Amino acid sequence: MLQPSAQAFVPFVSVENMMRLVHQIGVETVLKELAFYIEEDFRRWELFDKTPRVASHSRDGVIELMPTSDGEVYGFKYVNGHPKNAKEGLQTVTALGLLAEVATGYPVLLTEMTLLTALRTAATSAMVARHLAPEETRTMALIGKGAQAEFQAIAMRAICGIEVVRHYDIDPAATRKAERNLAPLGLAITACRSAEEAIEGAGIITTCTADKQYATILTDNMIGAGVHINAIGGDCPGKTEIHPDILKRADVFVEYPQQTRIEGDIQQMPADFPVTEIWEVIVGKAKGRVSQHQLTLFDGVGFAIEDFSALRYVRDRLEGTDCAELLDMIADPDDPRDLFGMLQRARPVQGN
Repeated sequence: MLQPSAQAFVPFVSVENMMRLVHQIGVETVLKELAFYIEEDFRRWELFDKTPRVASHSRDGVIELMPTSDGEVYGFKYVNGHPKNAKEGLQTVTALGLLAEVATGYPVLLTEMTLLTALRTAATSAMVARHLAPEETRTMALIGKGAQAEFQAIAMRAICGIEVVRHYDIDPAATRKAERNLAPLGLAITACRSAEEAIEGAGIITTCTADKQYATILTDNMIGAGVHINAIGGDCPGKTEIHPDILKRADVFVEYPQQTRIEGDIQQMPADFPVTEIWEVIVGKAKGRVSQHQLTLFDGVGFAIEDFSALRYVRDRLEGTDCAELLDMIADPDDPRDLFGMLQRARPVQGN
């Protein structure tokens, strides 16, 4: 039997290798380069297959598949969201992803995406804020300090020039964790006693809470004119962070309305509630921030094209590194029609 061809072996990036790759490149560089890849794909938004993610909901959380294709490459992510996991010492979100060639259907990359999702979510937030936040903003408020929090702060510094982070969480342990991780990185960090205190003087307000419930993290009386709200905690039906009165007076921007109306903060609003797709702002088909007094809000739930961009980025960045191992994943018989024969020829030889 001939040896398997090169196409039978699929590069796999483990968690360990993903961390090695990120550190070889540098975290802030990765975030900036991811933002570039995501914006690049948003500029060709109309080429992609688009569908709301396929979700399986339970009382404990949600398991989702997020597929898309640009006609040449197909990608999907498996991801869960289980807020109760944190109390059991488990990750709230875990993920893995795959890229494949459309022409053959053969996979070309398999990778962990728990870390990669955190990076791409932060890169997307900062990329959007660069288009919508007030110019010269140097202070952000961060409400909720779970696994995503530090990535958000670092991305906002790398991409938007944020220097000061005012943060709040109902859990003191999460506050200590965020300070421990962010303090050595050169950001000015201020722990606050409430969400109201955290947003004082902030031009960007990011909410990234995890509880799977209708919640009101920001109320209308808390939010003045001229700020940008980055609402990224909503990601499933029945989970919100923003009071409807804020939505009514904000210009709201989304990734893919058909998904966001199910999962985002705008699930609280009528079906015809006006929103602008962020890709339209990026390509110049729609206006983003038009005045210093404008209240803008990004209702970010995460969309498959962002994961496609992240997978594409990792595939490109792996070249010339040792941050992947090859997995023998594709059955590769000498004769493509003789799969059974390949199996039979692999039968162990019985001893006499």
